Order: sequence, then structure tokens, then C-alpha cells
Amino acid sequence: MNIFTIIITIGGLCLFEVISSIDNAIINAEVLSTMKPKGRKWFLFWGLLIAVFVVRGLLPWIIVWVTNPSLGFIGSLTATFSSDPSVKDSIEKSAPLLLAGGGIFLIFLFFHWLFLEAKNFGLRHERFFMRQGVWFYAVVSIILCVTVYFAMKINPMMAFGAVIGSTAFFITHGFKQNAEKGEKELMKEGLSDISKILYLEVIDATFSIDGVLGAFAFTLSVPLILIGNGIGAFVVRQLTVGNVDRIKKYIFLKNGAMYSILFLGMIMLADSFGFDIPSWLSPVITFASVAYFWFKSKKHLQDVESAQVL
Repeated sequence: MNIFTIIITIGGLCLFEVISSIDNAIINAEVLSTMKPKGRKWFLFWGLLIAVFVVRGLLPWIIVWVTNPSLGFIGSLTATFSSDPSVKDSIEKSAPLLLAGGGIFLIFLFFHWLFLEAKNFGLRHERFFMRQGVWFYAVVSIILCVTVYFAMKINPMMAFGAVIGSTAFFITHGFKQNAEKGEKELMKEGLSDISKILYLEVIDATFSIDGVLGAFAFTLSVPLILIGNGIGAFVVRQLTVGNVDRIKKYIFLKNGAMYSILFLGMIMLADSFGFDIPSWLSPVITFASVAYFWFKSKKHLQDVESAQVL
């Protein structure tokens, strides 16, 4: 892996972590506004350490270890930088299971947003799909069936990985729904700051699953994931502190995040089936998706401000 690939991979990981955590940053900012200064400082400092090293650092490490138990816990961290042929062979054999699971998870995540979630319509077809919400479960079920059918012909473990990805989606989706409902309780003044901090950490862990699984579309290297997601988590904390209101004005950024999630999921599935995917494709697609909807949001914001002046 050359230095250019490393830099563009870390940049893509950082950007993906930021855009996939916008909703989390908004929730954090709104809850923190009801807390005392001491509680806010504690969460922003210690919460960052927990978010980076425990969730975004430990989770991908554990995932690689579980799919490659022969490498051992330490070996799973350094595997992608090893020159040992047996280590590389182990990573290559386990990759389809991991990529199929992550790909299905991300694709399900996109279609749930497309069919069922409230959104600002950035593209014409989004309004149409929003009216067809009842078809979400049919669409994702068909996608899972087709994926498992073709995966079984190649590698039964890859098919099992796709099922795990589907299961992980519905489990984390339930936690997210509960977290969004719990936000209303957190806004009440009667709750202690400690209770709010603990709940925010749970919410952060739940929302981080998307970023962690999506990271494997960029690389299987745990150190690079830790660096890229860690920088992204720091940026999210900075947004939480002072720039969330401005970020909210860029109303199509969430659309950019979701389309990048779709593309990354497709890349992971294609990679799991043996297609040769260049390492630069995931970062480039992420940058392009976010850039398009950022400019679209900026134009919308300028149009709104011009109308207000008139």
C-alpha cells in the first residue's frame, strides 16, 4: 500500500465518518444544551476518547479478529501490514464473509432511508419511493434472497455473512428507533447530567455501527480505520460544540451520506463476489457524492437567503 493510497483512504474514512454521524451530532448538541458546563466538558473530552478508542477502534478490531480467529487478537491488528503469506491468505479467505455482511447492512440502510425515513428531497425519484414505503421489506428481502442464492454457489460462509448483515441491520435499527425516542426524555431538565452522558454514549455506540461497517469498503486495515474514523469522530465533536446549526442549513448533506452508503454497500458486495475493485474507488465515490449534495445544499441556502432579502 503506497502513501497516496493510505492518504486517500484515511481522507475517505474521515469524510464518511463525519457525514454518517451528522444525525448523531445533532442529537448530542441538543441534549448537551440542557446540561451544565461541567457535564458538557466531561462528555466532549472523555466521550471522544470512548468514541475513538473503544467503539471506533475496538469494534473493527474485534470484527477482523472474529472473522480471522487463527490470527489472534494482536495479529488481527497488524495483519494487513504483514508480509507472511499465511496471514495474507487468512485475510483473503475471510474477507468475503465480512464484505458480504457489511454490504448487505449498508444497502438495507440506504433503502430504509429511501422508502421510510422523512427527508429533504434532493432528487426527483426520492419523492416517488417515499410514497411506496410499504415495499421496503419486499425489496430488501428480495435483495437478501438473491445475494444468498448466488453466494451459496461460491462460499456458504459468504451467504451466512449476508444473513448476519441483515440481522445486524434490524437489531441496530431497533436500537436507533429507541434512541430517537429516548432523546425526548433526555431533554427533560429532571434527569441528571450523568444519566444523560451515559445515554449519549449508548446512542453514539449505536450510530457508530454504520461508520465502522462502511469503513471496510475502504480497507481491511484496522490501524487505518482507527486513524480515519478517529479523526472523523473528532470533527463530529467539533461540529457538536459550535457548528451544528449551520450544518443543519445544508439540508441535502444527509442525502449525500445515504447515496455514498449505497455505493459503498454495492462495492463491498461486488468485492465479496470476487470483482476487482480498485482501492481508490470508495474514497472517490464518497467525496463525489458528498460534494454534489453539498453544492446542491449551498445553492438552496443561497436561494433561501436571496428570497428573504427580497
